[in-house]
Amino acid sequence: MGYKSLVVSCTLAAAWWPAAAAPRRDVARAETYSVVELSFRGPHQTARDGPARDIEFWARFRHESGSPEYRVHGFWDGDGQGGVAGDVFKIRFTPTKLGRWTMVEVHASAAALNGQRQGETVMARASKNRGFWLVDEASAGRRWYRRSDGSHQYIVGNTLYSFLSGYNADGKPTGVPIAADVARNAEYFKKIRFSAIGDRYPHPEDKPFFDDQGAPTASGDYSHRVNPRWFSQRTDEAVKAALRHDLIADLILAGPDTDEARSSLRARNNGGDPTPYLRYIAARYGSYPNVWICLSNEFNLPRGVIYSERQIGEFGTILRRFLPYESTPVSVHPHSRVYWVLDGTGSWFDHQIIQKKRRTIAPAADDVHLRVWSNAEGGAPRTRPTVNDELSYQGEGDKHSEQDSIEAHLGAFLGGGYGTAGYKPGNKLGHYFWGAFSPEEHTAAPSLNYLRETIDANIRFWNLAPDVSIFSNLDPGFRGMAWAGREYVLGTNAAREGVVADLPAGRWTVKQFDVIERKESTLSKNAAGRYTFNAPASRAVLFLFKRN
Repeated sequence: MGYKSLVVSCTLAAAWWPAAAAPRRDVARAETYSVVELSFRGPHQTARDGPARDIEFWARFRHESGSPEYRVHGFWDGDGQGGVAGDVFKIRFTPTKLGRWTMVEVHASAAALNGQRQGETVMARASKNRGFWLVDEASAGRRWYRRSDGSHQYIVGNTLYSFLSGYNADGKPTGVPIAADVARNAEYFKKIRFSAIGDRYPHPEDKPFFDDQGAPTASGDYSHRVNPRWFSQRTDEAVKAALRHDLIADLILAGPDTDEARSSLRARNNGGDPTPYLRYIAARYGSYPNVWICLSNEFNLPRGVIYSERQIGEFGTILRRFLPYESTPVSVHPHSRVYWVLDGTGSWFDHQIIQKKRRTIAPAADDVHLRVWSNAEGGAPRTRPTVNDELSYQGEGDKHSEQDSIEAHLGAFLGGGYGTAGYKPGNKLGHYFWGAFSPEEHTAAPSLNYLRETIDANIRFWNLAPDVSIFSNLDPGFRGMAWAGREYVLGTNAAREGVVADLPAGRWTVKQFDVIERKESTLSKNAAGRYTFNAPASRAVLFLFKRN
């Protein structure tokens, strides 16, 4: 489902009045969980200035009932049209409740902004927007996400690391506009993960930051000096297009691959303090209900710019301080040799990211359930959603076939987690870096979409947890989940006769979904007791047992 009322921009020409003037009412009308953008006039800034660091600017929005209230930070946006000099500052706000919201306080360290537009109101009306992604406290073990409206959607993601630059390995434009690429991905996936600042295949002119002389640069050591042209014409374009399609935009803030991109949290030219950058990201994107944030890709990769666990914890804590909505998903991506190592760094992350390339059901499931979620290393069980964000990249780069990728994603589901795919025809080549997604190349995509849609349409997966106790005569490579007495799922990847399900009391409907062939069949509408069935010779089959 797409969002019909997405971004309401309020830039009234006569809206710049002193705080003492009579407040105007309802300067914007918007749907709940849409983004309202309010413009302000502040001190003129150029590429040689550092407003992300030097100007503090925020507003408090309060619902007419008195609660909730959000403090939303603002950001400098050049001339408001992609220019790199100007006096336009913006605040983006998302109403989470019907009724009138008032800017009860507008605070800024710059006198021209302080108190501006204070007292103005936004009227929120009902919508069908699903809203933010929240950890479902009532789900089985807190493994799953739900939306603000209470709905659930299963997530299969895709990777487009540096697609914002629009260039490929030959130094040529891909020819695919950002919004068009996002829309094409939305036909198959529920999430795209990408660098907010570009990476290995840079744009020859547009860069995310300015150096001390005001020249555009890709060096993250200047992350305190953000370039509004990059973010308005590239990152904004992707985030807004994704919102229109209700697609998650998972922003990587450092990396993924080059030292220039990875150094954005190092911030060497700001004394090692990434606070201005983190505040800017929170201000510009923290009100988007479709935005997730990954602090760094492979933060502990043993080469180039690396970060310690302590540093990541500090960065995450800083970011959380500026995000207006606690529900914004935040995490970090560790290197493949570890599973999850951030338990002792604070409460800043709401989900766990792992990187384990898998081809088959069992290890993909066990990575999530046994090695991450259940905390097999010792200590209390972890109770957060888990995403294997490099589960399987199809193509010659990792030697993963179409069927490898499909089977692995079925495995991640059966482990009680989510997975992310990619297309990698060679080392650092293909969609997973420069975008231009094509299902004709990434041929696993249609079946991954079928898996996701099958789960959404048939399974109340948020009630399920890994469990195969009702099944016997299983192949060692099979995995399953259970909602005791109500629903059971089993995933198979090889032919096996005489698989047994000892069904609890009642009558059961049994369905079989071949994810590779994208075919559904009903095996029984009235099964009971000891039910015997055969697993076919297919690498990714999902059986569903649902009590009538």
